Amino acid sequence: MTTLWQASQQIHSAEAHPESFTEAALSAASDINGEGKRVFLSLYAEQALLTSQQAGARWLAGKPKSAIDGLPVSIKDLFDVANEATTAGSNLLASAQPAQQNATIVNRLIQAGAAIVGKTNMTEFAYSGLGINPHYGTPANPWRRDEKRIPGGSSSGAAVAVSDGMCLAAVGTDTGGSVRIPAALCGLTGFKPSASRIDQTGTLPLSTSLDSIGVIAHDVRSCWLLDAVIADAPLTLSECDLTQARFAIPQTRVLDGLDENVSHAWMNALDRLRNAGATLVELPLEALAELESMNARGGITAYESWQWHQQGAQSNPEAYDPQVLTRLQRGSLLTDQDAEALYQQRAAWKNKVEAELTGFDGMLMPTVPRVAPTLAELDNSAVYMQINALMLRNPSIINMLDGCAISLPCHQADTAPVGLMLASTQGKDAQLLSWALTIEIILIRGN
Repeated sequence: MTTLWQASQQIHSAEAHPESFTEAALSAASDINGEGKRVFLSLYAEQALLTSQQAGARWLAGKPKSAIDGLPVSIKDLFDVANEATTAGSNLLASAQPAQQNATIVNRLIQAGAAIVGKTNMTEFAYSGLGINPHYGTPANPWRRDEKRIPGGSSSGAAVAVSDGMCLAAVGTDTGGSVRIPAALCGLTGFKPSASRIDQTGTLPLSTSLDSIGVIAHDVRSCWLLDAVIADAPLTLSECDLTQARFAIPQTRVLDGLDENVSHAWMNALDRLRNAGATLVELPLEALAELESMNARGGITAYESWQWHQQGAQSNPEAYDPQVLTRLQRGSLLTDQDAEALYQQRAAWKNKVEAELTGFDGMLMPTVPRVAPTLAELDNSAVYMQINALMLRNPSIINMLDGCAISLPCHQADTAPVGLMLASTQGKDAQLLSWALTIEIILIRGN
């Protein structure tokens, strides 16, 4: 499948026109036998095609607005679009007042000439790593689609839109892994930048201390290309020599409970990196164990999300997904004093982990410990909560660290998708993506 990076290169060299990519994306989105009706909550077919046609004229004149001018991308239903209600995958906000103006990232996409094909489905209010939505349906994972496996969340529609060719890349959000989890489960690449790099104005919040805006695409260069458009400043990538790399492999929590598919792909990926000359150091990083107690009562996410949802959850609880409501209500039990203690614990924890990572080029870990379960497996509420916690466990470390991370596909062809996560501390985004480019090549060769 053509990537965003490849499409940009083809248009630049006049081998293709942007309209062809947008037409193909819209065709996939409107296929009655496809997942489009569960992927998109709003489809902007007419406007996207017009945008792409106008971009085609600019490319022919040698005056494109950006490297993605006219190319099809999608946005998660957390971002304001002027004159539309931002529903966040909920029934509660379906009749909310329309947004008065676009979110900052939407304006940046428009200024870059991107053909925004639509708003993608998601876990209600972004409060789960599974991607299930009882209101609008759950897009099925591309792997063994007939088995109806979860796409991962909360940016579920974003991942399936990319995997099924309904767009070339997608913008989502990530509070505890919401771009990396669906990327891992759907065999894609998901990049969570340092949160401060991208303006979140006009983005409906989940937990303002942990929220970030990220991207999903087929490869690292495509993530970099889209990130450059929506971020405050683009990243400059550099060549990396794996023989000079030193990566930490945390030993606390992150390797617990790996299923057979993940364990096999993980060990193979590490072998390939070692064979390419990388130094991999097993690091106890025992501070990771502290997260369990910090989040035992819902943590920062529960407290901050309850501040936003308190009125709706108390006045109209039946409008919520019961699984989401249960997690939100945990925040009602946390006082301002509890929250202050959590913020202080987090700050101390962050300093401790950053100190232990000094001298490393990043951390490596499985993005999630198991492959995508079927929707049927999650009908049981207790199983839902258990697997949701598993999916969030590793990715959420990076949000607590206020760092950056990327999930790269590391599975063999024709096997269940598995993600390898490369992560680093705050502000190391350029170095992270540079290393990811090199690692990506090694992983692809292994397939």
